[in-house]
Amino acid sequence: MMIPGLAYLFVNNYIPMYGVILAFKNLNYVDGIWGSPWAGMDNFKFLFNSPDAYLITRNTVLYNVVFIIVNLILALSTALLINEIRDKVVARFYQSTFLLPHIISMVVVAYLVYSFLNTESGLVNRQLVNLFGSEAISWYNEARYWPYILVIVHAWKGVGFLAIIYFAAIIGIDKEYYEAATIDGASKWKQMTRITIPLIAPVIIVMTLLSISSIMRSDFGLFYQVPMNSGPLMPTTNTIDTYVYRAMTKLGDIGMSSAAGLYQSVVCFFLILGANFAVRKISKNDALF
Repeated sequence: MMIPGLAYLFVNNYIPMYGVILAFKNLNYVDGIWGSPWAGMDNFKFLFNSPDAYLITRNTVLYNVVFIIVNLILALSTALLINEIRDKVVARFYQSTFLLPHIISMVVVAYLVYSFLNTESGLVNRQLVNLFGSEAISWYNEARYWPYILVIVHAWKGVGFLAIIYFAAIIGIDKEYYEAATIDGASKWKQMTRITIPLIAPVIIVMTLLSISSIMRSDFGLFYQVPMNSGPLMPTTNTIDTYVYRAMTKLGDIGMSSAAGLYQSVVCFFLILGANFAVRKISKNDALF
């Protein structure tokens, strides 16, 4: 039964790993990967010597930190609330509703956001003008609003999936714990904080560690398509992934792109090791390895 999954993992994840050699090559399509000349660390210098290196690294890391914290709080709260719904039909309706944004393409999400923020006919601007009499805001030219917009859009799209995972862990808790707590006079709040959250803590830790493992990567669709690749927004929407993509479209340098991917992977690898080590120090049984 494990063979199909292992075969997929080997073909999709391990065979392409030889491609990391591109990070140290000046790729020539005529000579191929192995025949192309070595570039040493020159491809990495493109990233580190760039005047935008600090900006894109800061944006990538800080956005992901905020995403992890916000999504954890909202997803856990949503799962706890769904667990309080006693009608199974209603509960399934809410589960499906919260999960729906997760399966929507980011291209569609970008146009949904545009329908709200369009300067001339967007829903938000119409409400601002009609209700408050204020001037319409040119959202795609004002970078200061986008840290909040991106966090909201990311939460709207991702919280549902995470909430379903937490909800699945919650319904696996033995009901006798809650019955005993009710007999002892424990309120719903105490049942959540003293029973539910501690018992699903291993799942919370695993999902958080997996999120930390991608802290140096960004959702390309979120940072490129949702802001419509607007130039004035780049100080707040430019990340490592979007920066490399823009460089690739202008320079066509696959070696530089591979170097950026390897850099992200190595940093994420050490981050997940460090986070897992910290978890092992606190609770050995809850660590990933």
